Amino acid sequence: MAHGDAKHEQLDGVRADPTGTELTTQQGVRVDHTDDSLQAGERGPTLLEDFHFREKLTHFDHERIPERVVHARGAGAYGHFRPYDDWLRDHTAAKFLTDPEVSTPVFVRFSTVAGSRGSADTVRDVRGFATKFYTEQGNYDLVGNNMPVFFIQDGIKFPDVVHAVKPEPHNEIPQAASAHDTFWDFVSLQPETMHMVMWLMSDRALPRSYRMMEGFGVHTFRLVNAEGKGTFVKFHWKPVLGSHSLVWDECQKIAGADADFNRRDLWEAIEAGQFPEWELGVQLVDESDEFAFDFDLLDPTKLIPEEQVPVRPVGKMVLDRNPDNFFAETEQVAFHTANVVPGIDFTNDPLLQARNFSYLDTQLIRLGGPNFAQIPVNRPVAEVSTNQRDGHHQQQIHRGRTSYTPNSLGGGCPAIAGSDVFRHYQTRVDGETVRRRSASFTDHHSQATLFWNSMADFEKDHIVEAFRFELGKVEHQHVRERVLHELVHVDRDLAEAVAQGLGMRAPEGGTENHGRSSPALSLAKSPGSVATRKVAVLVADGVDATEVEQVKRDLSARGAVPEVLGATHDGRARGADGSEVDIEVAARTAMSVVYDAVIVPGGAGSARTLAADGHAVHFVAEAYKHHKPVAASDEGLEVLRKAGITEQVAAPVEGDGLVAERGVVLAAGTGGALPGQFLEEFAAALGSHRVWDRDTASIPA
Repeated sequence: MAHGDAKHEQLDGVRADPTGTELTTQQGVRVDHTDDSLQAGERGPTLLEDFHFREKLTHFDHERIPERVVHARGAGAYGHFRPYDDWLRDHTAAKFLTDPEVSTPVFVRFSTVAGSRGSADTVRDVRGFATKFYTEQGNYDLVGNNMPVFFIQDGIKFPDVVHAVKPEPHNEIPQAASAHDTFWDFVSLQPETMHMVMWLMSDRALPRSYRMMEGFGVHTFRLVNAEGKGTFVKFHWKPVLGSHSLVWDECQKIAGADADFNRRDLWEAIEAGQFPEWELGVQLVDESDEFAFDFDLLDPTKLIPEEQVPVRPVGKMVLDRNPDNFFAETEQVAFHTANVVPGIDFTNDPLLQARNFSYLDTQLIRLGGPNFAQIPVNRPVAEVSTNQRDGHHQQQIHRGRTSYTPNSLGGGCPAIAGSDVFRHYQTRVDGETVRRRSASFTDHHSQATLFWNSMADFEKDHIVEAFRFELGKVEHQHVRERVLHELVHVDRDLAEAVAQGLGMRAPEGGTENHGRSSPALSLAKSPGSVATRKVAVLVADGVDATEVEQVKRDLSARGAVPEVLGATHDGRARGADGSEVDIEVAARTAMSVVYDAVIVPGGAGSARTLAADGHAVHFVAEAYKHHKPVAASDEGLEVLRKAGITEQVAAPVEGDGLVAERGVVLAAGTGGALPGQFLEEFAAALGSHRVWDRDTASIPA
């Protein structure tokens, strides 16, 4: 049986470690000097006979390969997948999905879509979620996104939507952003985009981390069992930590504070042993029910509501190892929607068919030729034996005189396989050659309305603000007007709210809201967890050291990650009792936006310093404004008062008491030991991600 370590055992053969070695050229000639080139005299010209100089500079000049046209900025990790049971055996011949004894190694790459490699992680964008399964039967690539639908219905429009969202060609502005004229011009002229645009304007486009992000296969695929019977399938990844997002103001600030926020989060979690986990789920539709829906299963701008066809969990994926080299692995990994194994096949989804062509085509130029599958990260653990020869970067030395089938001179090898082979699903294809889309693809607004109806009030507010921000960047009035015309077909209240923010009027007419919803589409009730949440503990000289240690011990035991921030310096802070408190980060080098919550412990000296420090007060106010849990004890309450927070909640009873209200936890009269209820309440708020029922408009942050 294959095991999750199989891929790493294969990679061990190509890993290089410079430890204990001496510098050489690429030909193995040892080098004793690499600071100065060979010259004719100390001030003379560089000589071309310096082969070490020429080799070093030539390699440097050719280090960059073409970046991906889309999904250029990414982060990757290795892990393994194991099915829970053999429930899917009746539906698919894919062993990695049906044998719970098999642990299949995987490589996953997360990415933004629109920006270049140098853009920020926290832009408003779709996120890629691509998984390469190194199965016993060959490599299977599930190439998806964090949204279950796409902008367009037919792949012939893919260059158009990408060109529209990319920086405008006359000035290469803006980078990694959809808030500009060409994108919204395209959207307003292509009503099929409206469902995906609703997702893009929602919190789904601003994930808190890759570890807290759903993934979707987007298309309707087909499972095929051993007898050749097909079943339609939609693939889902559900994060064990729940699905959670940032807010837009936070995203913009994080882009400046830490442009690598999501990439760093994934890396640090794995290094700390807090391995990210997702459940793989499926929605199955019998082929006899292909036309049982009010939309077309082949339409990639549509989803199957989970209330209509529940998602059945079939296995779990754990990412437990970071790459050794970003370029060799994360940058060179090549995904392809047509990399399938026995038991998984395609449908006639026109966008999927285009991707099956495009992915292979782009790898040929990006990775230098047809042998990119031999790059270590792309190699299957299954045996490879083909008649393909030569080409750029061929890494194998093929022996023998035959490279064709059939042959007798090579003993007939490689021979045609007799079992466990991929057989294309047999289906009748009949029709006239036309450039015409099916009438079943013409409903462009009902699922956009379904998405809007499914949102919680705070999510609707965020969508409205997103439209206002994006369209506020659009210079051409007629483009704004066309977008509003599309929005009135989604929901009139939405259109009017967006129009009001733009100083415009929503057009008359539109479509009556059908009233249907799918609660599964909202993030409001996504399961939460304290695990891996980062908590800032603000301190200065004179802090109650006992409380600091109590907070760190309790939160760490719950799986959170507390960090002590020093208001005026790093190193150590002096405790009120004369002890020392280790400071992990100087507060002036950090921002609240990279933390999930903040605590201000007691201690008169510390509280005075923090309350007089504008940065510290802003740090607390900003965390509150972004709906994060905020806590303080004893004298630390003064810092929250300066931030305007205590005016929003009831204060503890003078001298003694505890208040927990809308994610604000306050304790007074602790006597140097925080009550257990204080930390329980704080942990509960932290685990729920955000507290949305706050009025934060008056908070100056």
